[in-house]
Amino acid sequence: MKKQGSDSNPAPVLPALPEPLKDLKIKYTKIFINNEWHDAVSGKKFEVFNPANEEKICEVEEGDKADIDKAVKAARKAFELGSPWRTMDASERGRLLNKLADLVERDRLILATMEAIDGGKLFSTAYLMDLGACIKTLRYCAGWADKIHGRTVPMDGNFFTFTRHEPIGVCGQIIPWNFPLVMFIWKIAPALCCGNTVVVKPAEQTPLTALYMGSLIKEAGFPPGVVNIVPGFGPTAGAAISHHMDVDKVAFTGSTEVGKLIKEAAGKSNLKRVTLELGGKSPNIIFADADLDAAVEFAHIGLFYHQGQCCIAGSRIFVEEPIYDEFVRRSIERAKKYTLGNPLLPGVQQGPQIDKEQFQKILELIESGKKEGAKLECGGGPWGDKGYFIQPTVFSNVTDDMRIAKEEIFGPVQQIMKFKTIDEVIKRANNTSYGLAAAVFTKDIDKALTFAAALQAGTVWVNCYSAMSAQCPFGGFKMSGNGREMGEYGLHEYTEVKTVTIKIPQKNS
Repeated sequence: MKKQGSDSNPAPVLPALPEPLKDLKIKYTKIFINNEWHDAVSGKKFEVFNPANEEKICEVEEGDKADIDKAVKAARKAFELGSPWRTMDASERGRLLNKLADLVERDRLILATMEAIDGGKLFSTAYLMDLGACIKTLRYCAGWADKIHGRTVPMDGNFFTFTRHEPIGVCGQIIPWNFPLVMFIWKIAPALCCGNTVVVKPAEQTPLTALYMGSLIKEAGFPPGVVNIVPGFGPTAGAAISHHMDVDKVAFTGSTEVGKLIKEAAGKSNLKRVTLELGGKSPNIIFADADLDAAVEFAHIGLFYHQGQCCIAGSRIFVEEPIYDEFVRRSIERAKKYTLGNPLLPGVQQGPQIDKEQFQKILELIESGKKEGAKLECGGGPWGDKGYFIQPTVFSNVTDDMRIAKEEIFGPVQQIMKFKTIDEVIKRANNTSYGLAAAVFTKDIDKALTFAAALQAGTVWVNCYSAMSAQCPFGGFKMSGNGREMGEYGLHEYTEVKTVTIKIPQKNS
């Protein structure tokens, strides 16, 4: 094991980083229903590509409405009263989740290599950060399984009243391509902890780790039908989940545009419960009294982490006027240090964007920044002759009306704006339809608390960025979504509260 940090500022102990697997075999490419592997009803398959070299990795069964129907039917049967899953002790559900965490830990190297090849994620990031977060999340939810309970209520009259926190039922879970395995675990762990059954649709760009998890779910001992995994496309498989009359809840992480379609589908079908974690254009506010070295580094990581493909990316950096020029200079210097290349190789700090569509969208937004008058300080174009790589890009002299200051870029493009007063920057930071995350860097506790209250965002960081954990609720204000994931708050999204009232002869206090 290796330790990071210092005696005065200890950091978590991280496992040593092994080499990625060189001969990774893709074993699981079929649809997972009832703990069995199925071909698509239509007979269709789709190709999965490595974004670093644009080469085909494999073909995967393409699920659509017919396959979703099969999966929902299996999930509903597993949720029936008297089923092995419904009659299982809550503590046993916790044991199964802990067993699944053990298996993920055992196969950490396989899963991290797969994430790097399938999603262009740096192997070191996948192994140390993503897999570490998956294991911790499973264990956190495992611990909650037998601690979800109702209350007795002192109702007026001769009655005995109590509440039950019951599982909602069949949960459709649609996950994104930027954190395929983390989002898979974020979805299934709280749902299973509370006793639900699930139908998961992984992103078509990155289905491989989700399908591998199917094999581990079976090995862990979850009953058939509790977890079902249907790879496919949003307009077919995703839409089938959203419109399905026998799905009780849908959870989605992805774009605001698709989130609106899912909520509309829920309204037009059975008013299923909906939680959404959507886009962001998060403000990061740097005051002149901040620790400048720390602020530059956190702002850099907060934007460039995973090639900028993060919903929480701090993509609107507001810097107080007295330190603006120095902050820009240091940010350029930091961005220019990057080594781009194969995410499996040591020493590489930036991998590719996920696919051609995202690649072209990012380059188009960079061009819009140039045309609208922002100053391109570095980067600004593609890199290499193969793969979807974009140079780390920094813009200064950005104004709030520019597209790069308003639209979610989802790429390695840093916008740095200038501000003069507290009131001004609060208004500008909140002048967006998004509200996922925000940050403020200052040594003044009064400023920090003022901004923690004033910023319209589900998470506000002070003197840090992207600090997240299984214990902490996460979600958005405004058009960044509804509901929360993780922490105790996240469990509330997967239960229904039932009130039970019993007539008794006489009540005594």
